[in-house]
Amino acid sequence: MTVEYDGSRYSGWQEQKNARTVEGELRAAIQLLLGVVVQMQGSGRTDAGVHALRQVAHVRVPGRPRVDQRALLRELNERLPTDIVVLSVEPAAPDFHARHDASARVYLYRISTRKNAFAKRHVWWIKPALDVAAMAQAARLVAGRHDFRNFHAPDPARPDESTIVVVEKAEIECLGGEIRFRIEASHFIWKMVRRVVGALVKVGLGELPIADFARLIDEPVKFTLPVAEWTAPASGLFLEEVRYPERGPAPRKTPRAPVRVAFGGGAGSRLDRPRHGE
Repeated sequence: MTVEYDGSRYSGWQEQKNARTVEGELRAAIQLLLGVVVQMQGSGRTDAGVHALRQVAHVRVPGRPRVDQRALLRELNERLPTDIVVLSVEPAAPDFHARHDASARVYLYRISTRKNAFAKRHVWWIKPALDVAAMAQAARLVAGRHDFRNFHAPDPARPDESTIVVVEKAEIECLGGEIRFRIEASHFIWKMVRRVVGALVKVGLGELPIADFARLIDEPVKFTLPVAEWTAPASGLFLEEVRYPERGPAPRKTPRAPVRVAFGGGAGSRLDRPRHGE
């Protein structure tokens, strides 16, 4: 499944007890439709308030069903909240894994240089003028293999996580009244992108020399600055794309003969329950 969502009202992607999450909403809608408990895994976690343009998730359904893709897509979107949209549903190989099989993830951060009446929840508005050329120069330093210890927030779920990340690309572009930072890597450590953006804004404001920005990456043990205090708001961050080798979640094996799952059943069926709407 490829999914887009506005994360403003959710405590992130990953399902949690006593918290509203994107994965939780999706699982509930799928299980309501199919009438079975399913396994679900996204390509990665997005934090509270972070959005996605093309999140990828796999869903394993017990037994050997092969649902009607068009019907499932239509019925899911009718039942999901308006800020979660399933863009596509397609069959995957039995061994496909949305997170483990991903070869790269691309994040986009949007900084607005003006007050925007429509995009407030999806940008970080910086009122002072920013030196975009300096920010672009600093952004290029992010590409490559670096220790991002200074941009890392300790993750209780992964206490032994390495802070070494190989960044394939990092760049700044201007589009209309926005400055956009795009970064691509095989994986990211917790809060890394938002803290890199916060440091880039400090460069743009003239409060952090480019040489010091470089030292944050190249000399993570010897040189420290309050990077955590510069963490950019979640509102401007989007998971833009998840890439897979070859065709990604396309089938790698010949599927078994389909067992069709009917939608819109008669009285008493699960599809007769009230729909989740807003």
